[in-house]
Amino acid sequence: MALVERVKGRTVAEALGARAAEDPGRAFLVSGDRTLTYGQVNERAEALAASLHELGIEAGDRVALDLPNWPEFVISLFAAAKLGAVIVPLNPRYTVPELQYMLRHSEAAAVICAEHFGGVDYLELFEGFLTSLPELQYVVTVGQADLWYDDRIYQFEDLISSGEGRDFEGPEVTPSDVFTILYTSGTMGKPKGVSLTHENLLVTAAQTCDAIGLGPDDVVFGVTTVFHVFGLGPGILGTAVAGASLVLQDQFEASEALALVERHGATVHYGVPTVFITELRELEERSYDLSSLRAGIVAGAPVGDELVKRIRDGLCPALCVAYSLTETASTVAVTRPDDPADKQVFTVGKPLAGVDMRILDFDGSILPEESIGEIGVKGSGVMKGYYRQPGETSQAFDEDGYFLTGDLGMIDEEGFLHIVGRRKELIIRGGFNVYPREVEDRLHAHPAVMDVAVVGLPHEVLGEVVCACVVPVEGAIITGEEIKEWCRGALADFKVPDLVRFFDSFPLTGSGKVRRVELARMLSAEESSRRP
Repeated sequence: MALVERVKGRTVAEALGARAAEDPGRAFLVSGDRTLTYGQVNERAEALAASLHELGIEAGDRVALDLPNWPEFVISLFAAAKLGAVIVPLNPRYTVPELQYMLRHSEAAAVICAEHFGGVDYLELFEGFLTSLPELQYVVTVGQADLWYDDRIYQFEDLISSGEGRDFEGPEVTPSDVFTILYTSGTMGKPKGVSLTHENLLVTAAQTCDAIGLGPDDVVFGVTTVFHVFGLGPGILGTAVAGASLVLQDQFEASEALALVERHGATVHYGVPTVFITELRELEERSYDLSSLRAGIVAGAPVGDELVKRIRDGLCPALCVAYSLTETASTVAVTRPDDPADKQVFTVGKPLAGVDMRILDFDGSILPEESIGEIGVKGSGVMKGYYRQPGETSQAFDEDGYFLTGDLGMIDEEGFLHIVGRRKELIIRGGFNVYPREVEDRLHAHPAVMDVAVVGLPHEVLGEVVCACVVPVEGAIITGEEIKEWCRGALADFKVPDLVRFFDSFPLTGSGKVRRVELARMLSAEESSRRP
């Protein structure tokens, strides 16, 4: 039976419950020395849900998850699903202003976070948010410290223990209810909350996993960002629906990643291009037994045909290429192992079943086959909308209800999608979205900066890097490192410019706008000339 048939009419909680009932002893999560079965994950999620219910968390309440790639993230998302609550996955690398904005905008009632991770004291950080964010009522921390807590701060394991065996009245939850709010860069650089339903995520995850034939005997690796739409959907939920096992790694590091693939006999490898490139470089230094790998998916950033060939030859033989967006619950199109060889390399495959795709001209008219235009998408994975932003939501759809992706593509005569570029100015650095306006707004606040334009430049490992082009105030003395340091205080590290270049003036259009394409072309040529 196709996986998509298993999820029809089900919620996230029901999908886990069904798998746990069928095979409770099968390994679901592997993290370090810990292995949790489907039965154990379901039981712990049930206990956590009971405790959160006792605290007053109800259907529709937002629960933020600011955790690394730990089993506690997975347990928490299923606990929220059992309550009918809405999860708000957050990147642990976000800065304080970014976290504060998303918590306030989502009106999160509770947050589940690490006590300490990556040198950050999250307990102290979120304790401070309790006084500044009126909607935030509880902080639940994951850690080993023996700390004193008040009536608004709880330890994760304590809630699990207190909820064991406790019954609670489950709410009526339907597949069309919103399950998650995922924040992504907006058209003006402000984060937008993408509202995705149980059905959005489950159907898309199941269809993605069907494309590679994921089953109970598979061991999945490469979910490096559980807070990302692909990690949440095909990564976690897809693994659960298929009854496979998922190997988690706290933070991606190539040598450890390949050792985990070897140790656990991983059969399926997911990742953004940066992950695979870094692993290929590690393989040049040391050999690993990766013979267990049979398939994989690369998504999240542009990937060239040469890289696809290299990954298949040196790492993952049946690699599939996917076109994925947050607003479509991850995968829109994906190559399949039985596609013609050239289509597997030069395209992103055909749309998933039930996904209707159009290529649109700039005036919104439908273009014929082999024409380049903006990709419009309609289907079961398309979001309900942007949370609390009806204006942004209406602008994201055309009059026929197709989501306007902002990406330029072409559908060939055989129905395969070719990605040509991006209509929007979004920079995708190592799988993370960076919108130039957000970085520019920060740099415009610097007293020595008169004008600034941020562009993306091609990079072999990261896909693109962020380059800040700065016109200094006359007479000002400023260095590139000072520009970067100015950004570090307010932006996540992946948004901090990798390169800084100084100009006397920018090339402008007749209306006075910066010619970004020309600027990027000039810088790309300059960077190429620097390389040996």
